[in-house]
Amino acid sequence: MDVKRLGVVCVGGTFDRLHKGHEALLLRAFEVGEKVVIGVSSGAFVGRMRKGHEVEPYEERVEEVRRFLREKGLEGRAIFVPLEDPYGPAVTDEGIEGIVVSEETAPVAEEINEIRRQRGMRPLEVFRIETVLAEDGRPISSTRIRLGEIDRRGRILRRG
Repeated sequence: MDVKRLGVVCVGGTFDRLHKGHEALLLRAFEVGEKVVIGVSSGAFVGRMRKGHEVEPYEERVEEVRRFLREKGLEGRAIFVPLEDPYGPAVTDEGIEGIVVSEETAPVAEEINEIRRQRGMRPLEVFRIETVLAEDGRPISSTRIRLGEIDRRGRILRRG
C-alpha cells in the first residue's frame, strides 16, 4: 500500500492499558506522518471525563506508549503533549497536517476541522482506522481489559 506521508500528524487518547487497538492507531500515525504529535489525556482531563473506573497515572501511560514506540524504533519521531481537552494542539497548531482516529473518535476529527475552519486554518487530513476486535468480535477496550474479560491482545480470558 502506497501511503502519502505528511510532515506532522497527530493522534490523541487516554492510552490506558495500552492494547492492540492503541498500537494499531499509533502505527498508522507513524505510517502517514514523519513526526507524530501524541496527545495523552492528562490526569485532570481524565477526571473530568468521568470514566467510571480508575485510570493509570499520566506518567505511566506515557511511559507505556514510549516503550512500545522504542521497541518499534519510532520514539525519535514522537512528540508527547498532555491533553487538557478533546482537541489539544490540533486546533491551534498550523504545522499539524493530519490526524489519525479510530471509528469511535472520528467525530472529534470533524469537530477539530470545524474549529480550524472557523479560525481560518486549513482542515486536517483525516486517516481513520477500523476498530480492532477481540476474539469474540467485540471491540478491544481498556474497560474490557480492566474488567478481566480480555487481555491486551484481545484474547478471551477464561476463569477457573
